[in-house]
Amino acid sequence: MRKLIAAAALLCATTLAAKPQTFEKRLAVCHACHGENGISQTTEVPSLAGMPANFTLIQLFLFRQKTRRVEIMNDLAKDMTDDDLRKFSDYFARLPPPNATEAADPAIAERAKAAIAKHRCASCHNPDFSGREQMPRLAAQREDYLLKALRDYKAGTRPGYEPTMDELMRVVSDTEIVDMSHYLSRLR
Repeated sequence: MRKLIAAAALLCATTLAAKPQTFEKRLAVCHACHGENGISQTTEVPSLAGMPANFTLIQLFLFRQKTRRVEIMNDLAKDMTDDDLRKFSDYFARLPPPNATEAADPAIAERAKAAIAKHRCASCHNPDFSGREQMPRLAAQREDYLLKALRDYKAGTRPGYEPTMDELMRVVSDTEIVDMSHYLSRLR
């Protein structure tokens, strides 16, 4: 897996050095890490297919401003115009979202559902976890990515557009994070 991540990073860095300017060339760089059709096969890299356009737009803006620091994404977004940000966000929002291919462990699913209800996750992310507005789609997202993102919010190392997730995640236990990540990644 480390070799796959290193290869993807090398492809991104090589492509960045060439400064792709067309949408299609930049999109090829997106696909290198986020997967063909926006469905990631790369560890800790999210699938973008079916993400609400506003969510992706905000994330790209945060990367462009270096408010959210991920070096590859900061480099890719630094020269993007507002129109570029919208075009990429709209593109990924139109793609069919990923489908979960395996069922959640029933015991973990029950614990996750209890944690989700306790923390009112569905009130922002929708009952089916399809996301809306600036809230991301969580259903069928990569489990390793969900774990990383939720742990980063809890640790205060992932800035958001506004502080809701930072505040909410403070009281979520790591066991709940693990259970929710397992369940949501397998949500059909």
